[in-house]
Amino acid sequence: MAAAAPISAQEYQSGRFDYYVLALSWSPNWCAVEGKAKGSEQCDPRQDHGWTLHGLWPQYHRGWPSYCRSNTPAPTRRMTAEMADIMGTSGLAWHQWKKHGSCSGLSAQGYFDLSRKAYDAVTRPAVFRKLDKPVSLPASVIEDAFLKENPDLSRDSLTITCRDGYIQEARICLSRDLDPVPCGRDTIRDCTLKDARFTPIE
Repeated sequence: MAAAAPISAQEYQSGRFDYYVLALSWSPNWCAVEGKAKGSEQCDPRQDHGWTLHGLWPQYHRGWPSYCRSNTPAPTRRMTAEMADIMGTSGLAWHQWKKHGSCSGLSAQGYFDLSRKAYDAVTRPAVFRKLDKPVSLPASVIEDAFLKENPDLSRDSLTITCRDGYIQEARICLSRDLDPVPCGRDTIRDCTLKDARFTPIE
């Protein structure tokens, strides 16, 4: 994520933030970089994951809150298990609630419901599921594909990130009502690679 928030963790208050970042990870790339080494079930070819939901992150215009103190009960095993179809694993769902959902001001179920609604509202370009071999491409190609499929998005509400030479994520900035909004300066940091690696779904 972006640079650290300018206030201490003790001051984070659940429900106080400016906008959300919806982070979508390309699962085959995550698996190539670190997931397979971790033995993650997300990387089992039978799962057929493409763009998965990394998380829905409350943000400030500069920085972000995390691990907020909240009186809301933690999610149940059932709640986290029900998110695995779009998040890859129930463990990621639990971690995202603890780090980010706790700052949303929502109940655990409310946060997961909103996360799924945000994920479902984005058209994930089908062209990337058609690849049959690894390719190298400019990160801007990923951005252009998302913009083409989602006319409501603009370049200032979308950023593409890279990690270790791979396309990592598409991050979309949204209001509390899930309308596209301009990203903060510490979020809108596009990957500038011209030869980013992109792994197909196995």
